[in-house]
Amino acid sequence: MTTAVLRKELQGYIAKMPEHKLVILKPLLSEFAKPNYMIEPASPAECKRIEKRVKEYHENPSSFVPWKKRVAK
Repeated sequence: MTTAVLRKELQGYIAKMPEHKLVILKPLLSEFAKPNYMIEPASPAECKRIEKRVKEYHENPSSFVPWKKRVAK
């Protein structure tokens, strides 16, 4: 079943629902409609830590450990 067909089917169910059931369904559907995650701007403290680490990297690139090596440990 394609997404378009599924959406149309679900919309049909919603169109046929009595109002009292729509009120119950709304919180659930609104929760599903939210993005899975939110990217927030870095805090001033986080920015300072990032700037410090970038400076350390430029001063000594060998201090950098690639992420793949970190997670492999």
